[in-house]
Amino acid sequence: MIETQDNWRKRAILFFTSQSITLFGSQIVQMAIVWYVTLQTNSGAWVAAFSVFSYLPQFFVSLVGGVWADRYNRKYLIIGADALIAAVTLLIMLIIPYITSEPMLLVALLLMSIIRSAGAGIQNPAVNASIPQLVPEEHLMRYNGINATMQSIVQFAAPAAAAAVLSSNSLRSTFAIDILTAIIGIGLFSCIRLSKQEKAQKVPSIWADISIEARYAYSCIAIRKILMIYGLFIFLTVPAGYLSGLLVSRVYGNTYWYLTAVELAGFGGMMVGGLLMSFWGGFKSRRQLTLAAVLALFGTMAIGMGISRFFVLYLVLMTLYGVALTIVQTTITTMLQGKTESSIQGRVFGLMSALYSSCYPIGMALFGPMADRLPLQWIMVISGIALIIVAGMAYCDPHLNSN
Repeated sequence: MIETQDNWRKRAILFFTSQSITLFGSQIVQMAIVWYVTLQTNSGAWVAAFSVFSYLPQFFVSLVGGVWADRYNRKYLIIGADALIAAVTLLIMLIIPYITSEPMLLVALLLMSIIRSAGAGIQNPAVNASIPQLVPEEHLMRYNGINATMQSIVQFAAPAAAAAVLSSNSLRSTFAIDILTAIIGIGLFSCIRLSKQEKAQKVPSIWADISIEARYAYSCIAIRKILMIYGLFIFLTVPAGYLSGLLVSRVYGNTYWYLTAVELAGFGGMMVGGLLMSFWGGFKSRRQLTLAAVLALFGTMAIGMGISRFFVLYLVLMTLYGVALTIVQTTITTMLQGKTESSIQGRVFGLMSALYSSCYPIGMALFGPMADRLPLQWIMVISGIALIIVAGMAYCDPHLNSN
């Protein structure tokens, strides 16, 4: 068991590796489901509805998951969530041969996604809160960048793997890969001992704990502003990011390989962004400047993707979009880790996870049906302009100008 204090770097890398392996399987399944729904229905409303019901459970569970991450052993929570997700995936894989109609299959996939989303609501706050237990505060930005790089490498490989599996095999094959990666990831994580966790003081009920986390986030102006910017960021990335497959299928080509090219470009950019942060670490004196500059780049790329008429140019812009995405997420995560007390970090990251799982489906519910009535390119341009405005807000906010 790797547990000595002077081996924190090895423990951190092994932890990131275990989470990247489980992410690989989860990413393949997620892409397989989204692509299946996109290509089978070619409907913005259908894709939006599926996305909303896939992420809504994570919103509710994240609030409780954050409380659990502060009350209980985070290692056991992460392993338990991984095991739950793998078990549900195995169950659906076994019953697919007995499903005889397309609507029944879509409902089964939706139910599986709901439970997987609930598992993520438990896992994500515990993972983010565990990183400061492994990495000293002065190294957080770089190691968050390393983590982002490893996850981006996995996400870069996942689209090609998903396309290859779906082209030559069935949807069930992607589920088998997810189960295998979960087993490997859990095995590796079992070899890591986290440093002693500062437990939160217990209160009479979980709802009282949720109330404490809400009051804490609201009373700390910097944390409140960071979470607000994060929520706006997730909401405004939906048109150019999460609806990119719909745009490509309508404008450039309705095949798995066109979708794969876009995913590879985006995740390749995310990998470059993670590498950049692991070596650079952002502007040393002002993380606020890093956040504002990259939010502006993010918005500019969204505008460019909306007005582009050439697929190769679209791929280049998507790559830069991915670079900016990773830097924004790494910077926000590091700012929260640095500004939040250890005993309440799980709850703050529970709020962050809840913001993601609410702002994303709200964006899908709004922009998905809108894309069936208005050109998606127009929506992407407007969202890009809004992101540049958010960048200006971040740059001018005096509460964010400290590390």
